[in-house]
Amino acid sequence: MSTQSKPEVVCLGIMVADVMAKIVEKVPEPGKLDIFDQMELHPGGCAINTSIGLSKLGIKAGVIGKVGKDIFGDFLIKILKKYDVDTSGITYSKQRRTSFSFAMINREGERSFLHYTGANEDLHLEDINFELIKDSRVLHIAGFNLMPGFDGEPVANVLKQAKEYGITTSLDTAWNPRVKNWKEMIKPSLSYLDIILPSIEEARIFSEKEKIKDVAQFFLNRGVKIVGLKMGKEGCYIKTEKGEFSIPSYPVKVIDTSGAGDAFAAGFLAGIIKGWNLQKIGYFANAVGALCVQAVGCTAGVKNMEETLIFMDKSPLPSSRLSSSP
Repeated sequence: MSTQSKPEVVCLGIMVADVMAKIVEKVPEPGKLDIFDQMELHPGGCAINTSIGLSKLGIKAGVIGKVGKDIFGDFLIKILKKYDVDTSGITYSKQRRTSFSFAMINREGERSFLHYTGANEDLHLEDINFELIKDSRVLHIAGFNLMPGFDGEPVANVLKQAKEYGITTSLDTAWNPRVKNWKEMIKPSLSYLDIILPSIEEARIFSEKEKIKDVAQFFLNRGVKIVGLKMGKEGCYIKTEKGEFSIPSYPVKVIDTSGAGDAFAAGFLAGIIKGWNLQKIGYFANAVGALCVQAVGCTAGVKNMEETLIFMDKSPLPSSRLSSSP
């Protein structure tokens, strides 16, 4: 793939250096030390994870985000270039260091995080490279809720501009216990969104609804065209105004769930670029996520397009539960 080609998908959002520690069942008491078995440094953050996932699937991607002038920032940019991700939209913070997460992975593969928001807090509207966005086909906001200088009206302004360019818009969310007004924060962006891909837990807080159908309808009622809810072990639920369906997850041995949601997003957006129908996109996105969780790190398990399709062929699933076919 030529490094001169323009990104088809631009992932705008959080960039994080992830230290993965396994196996960690508890945090030691103050003054005490505990031992874990495995430690790795990986690229992380929704924008990085999704862009690398797309690149592995054969879709040219670019990143817009912010890092610090430090070894972690250098590491992230080096990794992105290794995967032929366009890094021209990345800027450096003068105030903050590169965002960092310490991920503690237990025996079941579930992870808990200690997170430093760092340079992601310093991302502002004036940092956005609109020329990179203008030449793309999809703009994906990756990590909404973890960019306090950008979440809310600035995101809506970027999405509005992208729609004026004729670009498909997408948004993925992140968990942030410090944010109290989730619903008000996302409201300005919804009318400019073609696709939203939150986890069901996050979507319930944004919508203030409990039932899955009501959660999805909340977003549709406010202008979103396609709602793709990540349901964890239950797979995904996709709803448009034309219909809805649930797609079960692929049964795999889980090593590490880090990055699974971003892998799903990469698979979903790859399907959008390919022009597939939503049912095929849902199966494919689930497959990308299923492969992701079989390796430590947010992107290590993601395979290329051919390998992912072979995995799907060898892992038949029950038919999706259709109400009608979007």
